[in-house]
Formats: sequence, structure tokens, C-alpha cells
Amino acid sequence: MSPNRWIAIGALLGGAAVGAGAFGAHGLKKLVTPEMLEVWRTGVLYHALHSLALVGFGLYQARFGGRGIAAGLMLAGTLIFAGSLYGLTLGAPSWLGAITPIGGVAMILGWVVFAVSAWRAKS
Repeated sequence: MSPNRWIAIGALLGGAAVGAGAFGAHGLKKLVTPEMLEVWRTGVLYHALHSLALVGFGLYQARFGGRGIAAGLMLAGTLIFAGSLYGLTLGAPSWLGAITPIGGVAMILGWVVFAVSAWRAKS
């Protein structure tokens, strides 16, 4: 995928993270327990951080090239990790929590692949 696409995806996900954060702060506050609101906030935090990471990856890719494996892992991880936490907060079945670590592992692998790519890049 082109660098501009990763930047655009990151920017759109960033906007969605802001919306999710606002919804949690204003719409969910009276509907869920404080513990579940904290689960939502964790999803928003990782969602927002990885949105910025995708923008950063797009900028990196524009300068140094690369195939986008790291960004793909980060995107998949964000959707699985944050998505499962959002779902759990909104009342999805508890088994959904079993996939949350898969998203976390995908995000970690995305960072590792990104680090290896940066380490090997020619200046």
C-alpha cells in the first residue's frame, strides 16, 4: 500500500479514536460500570496511539520504502484489540475477550517489524 494510504488510514482511525473517546466520556459514563469504562478507555488509548503510528509509518515508508507489513500488523492489531474491548464494554459476550490478546500480539509484532525495517534502512 502507498505511504499516502497509510497516512490517510491513520488519520481516519485517529478521528475515530477521538470520537470513541468522546462517546466513552459522555455517552457511556452513566450506562456502564467504572470498570467497563476503564476497559473502553484502554481501547481508546491503544486505538489512538496506533493511529499515530500508522501516520508515522506512512511518513517513514515515503522516505525509505518498505512493503507495509508492520503497518498491516498494527492496523489488524488495533481493530482486534480495541474492537474487542469496545465490544466487551457494549455488552458483547465475554468470549470476545479471548481474542483481545491476539490484537495485542499483532501490535507488538508490528512494532518489532517496524524496528527491524528501520534498523536495516539505508539513510
